[in-house]
Amino acid sequence: MFATFTAPGFGPVHNRRTDGRACRCGTHHAQDDDALGTPLDPDTYDYEAAVLWNAHAGALWRRFSIYLRREVAKRAGLTQRAFRNHARVSFAKVAEYQKRGSVHFHAVIRLDGPEGGDTPPPAWATGELLADAIRAATRAARVDGPELDGRAHTFTFGRQLDVRTIRSADFDSGQELTERAVAAYIAKYATKGAETATGTLDRPIRFLAELAHARITDHARRLIRTAWALGARPELAHLRLRAWSHMLCFRGHFSTKSRRYSTTLGALRDARAAWRRAQAAPAVPENGETTLVLAHWVFAGTGLTDGEAWLSASLEPAPGTEGEPTT
Repeated sequence: MFATFTAPGFGPVHNRRTDGRACRCGTHHAQDDDALGTPLDPDTYDYEAAVLWNAHAGALWRRFSIYLRREVAKRAGLTQRAFRNHARVSFAKVAEYQKRGSVHFHAVIRLDGPEGGDTPPPAWATGELLADAIRAATRAARVDGPELDGRAHTFTFGRQLDVRTIRSADFDSGQELTERAVAAYIAKYATKGAETATGTLDRPIRFLAELAHARITDHARRLIRTAWALGARPELAHLRLRAWSHMLCFRGHFSTKSRRYSTTLGALRDARAAWRRAQAAPAVPENGETTLVLAHWVFAGTGLTDGEAWLSASLEPAPGTEGEPTT
């Protein structure tokens, strides 16, 4: 399944409606309108909750992944311990910044056999069962946040949850969703950073005064200022809000996957190292060849141009005058 998990709402923002109706502000925004994602009323927008939600988004995903395995096992009529002997839940996800500065996740979630992708899933592992389990786990997942000034924060995913079956015709205007299409779709979001989507900074800051000369949006400026103020609270020191304020306090990896989803990063590093060693090694002559290439031609430089040659010749002393003083 291909699932998209969104953040909850922190206040009305400018948007482009899919039904063709105007935004709440009465304007039909263009796709590249800088107002998209910014609050209709910045003074009532919940910047504190928006910053803290980003800081807890990674923990919320981990909680969801735990609940998902429980929901799948429950629908299969298995206990948690017995489930591991019949099937395994694998996933790969990327984080994307929305225009409003909150992250949401795109994930490919798969039911495999007990040994991962190398083994087929059991007969009861259907797309309908997995989709139902994803929706139930999303509703159940929640993370308790800090209590600040008498206000307790609890973080959940937003109500907008999109779950679609890969290799069906209900994705992208009726086009079939193949594995290659999913890879391209996720890669598109993997290249979008907070600075391109939200208009925030592309580097950490050491002092809040640096914002005075930063070319960022007013919405991003408020998010960073909120993160900086919250980062001064001792009870929030573990979140490192100031260190990650330029990322609007999302400090997770942009891409993660379960171990059995595919090859590991360590295996990829080993393959790259082996390929580089093979490229650097001398070529071995094949049958019938008598020439062994031990080196390659490399560019060393060029000679003098016509103008440089003329200038060099004009500076040389005339024959028989070497050593005489010059005027």
